[in-house]
Amino acid sequence: MRRNAREQGVDIHAVPGTGKGGRITHADISAYADGAPAAPAVLPTAPVALPQVMPSGTEERIKIIGLRRKIAEQMVRAKHTAAHFTYVEQIDATKLVAFRKTLKKRAADRGIKLTYLPFIMKACSIAFRDFPNVNAVMDEERNELVVKGDHDMGIACDTPNGLMVPVIRNVEQKSILHIAAEMRSLVERTRNGTASRDELSGSSFTCTSVGNRGVLATPVLNVPEVAILGINAIREQAVVVDGKIEVRPMFYLSPSFDHRVIDGAVAANFVDRVKELLEEPESMLMELT
Repeated sequence: MRRNAREQGVDIHAVPGTGKGGRITHADISAYADGAPAAPAVLPTAPVALPQVMPSGTEERIKIIGLRRKIAEQMVRAKHTAAHFTYVEQIDATKLVAFRKTLKKRAADRGIKLTYLPFIMKACSIAFRDFPNVNAVMDEERNELVVKGDHDMGIACDTPNGLMVPVIRNVEQKSILHIAAEMRSLVERTRNGTASRDELSGSSFTCTSVGNRGVLATPVLNVPEVAILGINAIREQAVVVDGKIEVRPMFYLSPSFDHRVIDGAVAANFVDRVKELLEEPESMLMELT
């Protein structure tokens, strides 16, 4: 080291060391000779101190434990694992509103409350035939996309115990009324805490509705799933139809996708197919199995 310093005309005692424990390296000597500081060695970084929350005025502290903590951990895992992106599309619900109205009496006669969600779930299931990779989960350990043949759809459900996702199995095999009947029973059991563990796990795709609140939500993926469908409230809006302004019931779909495995074009085409089915809902009857 000293010989190297002498050969470059450098006083070794003047060279700042960047090696372990301040040791002088050949790079330090060369950098000093050239008049530029050498790049410092990579040293272990100290843990970042978390900001302290200082008490002020009247406050209440609520311990985040149990299910609430599990939900928080799942949300953090989702955001840190998947590469989220959201694609937004507006749906003209004019025909969907009318079609639901014609089926409501038939559903009521069977004791079924018919919402819009079963129509949307069925539309997604039909669209999976053309875009199967959307109905899939990621196997992180093997770095594999697992495409599911069964359309097991989760429904994000707000309960007294926190957010839960009950699962409607094999949506591809069920009619809209069958989905509606099963969904009502399952959601009720989820909210009163009697749903089984199997009924609350194993979904391959999730739907989440913001109800009548807000205009647009961008949902977080329910990992390991690679897609989740945000469903926003139907509202009357002024829209241009054939050059004329009309007031129509409109709503937004705002699905989020895992960009590691779902490209933007696939997402857009999938949503376009769902839009096509919802804007011509009677066409779904021809697609039912």
